[in-house]
Amino acid sequence: MKIIDGKALADKMRSELRIKAENFETKHGRKIGVAFVVVGDNPASEVYIRNKVRACAQTNVRSVVHRMSADTTEAQLVAKIRKLNTNSRVDGFLVQLPLPPHLDERKILSLIKPSKDIDGFHVANAGALMLGQSCLPACTPAACIELLKSTGVPLTGKHAVVVGRSNIVGKPVALMLLQENCTVTVCHSKTANLVEITRGADILVAAIGRREFITGDMIKPGAIVIDVGINRHEDKLYGDVHFESVSRVASHITPVPGGVGPMTVTMVIANAVRNTSEASIANALKTVLN
Repeated sequence: MKIIDGKALADKMRSELRIKAENFETKHGRKIGVAFVVVGDNPASEVYIRNKVRACAQTNVRSVVHRMSADTTEAQLVAKIRKLNTNSRVDGFLVQLPLPPHLDERKILSLIKPSKDIDGFHVANAGALMLGQSCLPACTPAACIELLKSTGVPLTGKHAVVVGRSNIVGKPVALMLLQENCTVTVCHSKTANLVEITRGADILVAAIGRREFITGDMIKPGAIVIDVGINRHEDKLYGDVHFESVSRVASHITPVPGGVGPMTVTMVIANAVRNTSEASIANALKTVLN
């Protein structure tokens, strides 16, 4: 069994992104600029933002955090988004989720200009992904694919099982696996015979948000297991996968922490850098739903 080291892969990728960002600065006389909008004081969000700001510093990307109070009105947040949409020095930005309950996440995300949507959540980016077109992809699913490729195991023809059907991870990672020529099965809370299905998976992506739900008896010997889950219990982080039992069966597995998390943060920066270096993406998205 080999542990897929997400931190090591993230460090390697950030070194490559830094070179591209430095080339951009040399050519344009300014750094690539990103912004993070944080509404309220959710402790988990604060951790994620710190990690993203740190990743920006490592890759020579300028970052600005816009903090707004928990009682921010929809009108105030909309005004902030419109300002960032039109700021020529902001190449990409995101609104950190979750938002306070009185704010409509779907509506707020729909207001972000697709060409600046470095989280990859806008319907234009999601739709382009479904159609196999250039887009800014959702970051956690993109991280999963990079981690799978890092194993060196060919993905073509493999049976990939995704446990979870969220719009943020489950659905987009299924589409990305299809693009890698996998045969994909998506499972969820209503799936019958789940264990029978997971035992047939060459690749298993666990993204259900249930602590240590996937156990060793659910895994095909030699399977690659990607654990997306982050579940806090008694001040300790757990994945959706029971690491001890699954690691005895799988050929490769991501740990929690240190697996998908560092790569998700890196893919946020990758979207910003890619958006400035590949004009075809930006130009295509600028004409969609703006």
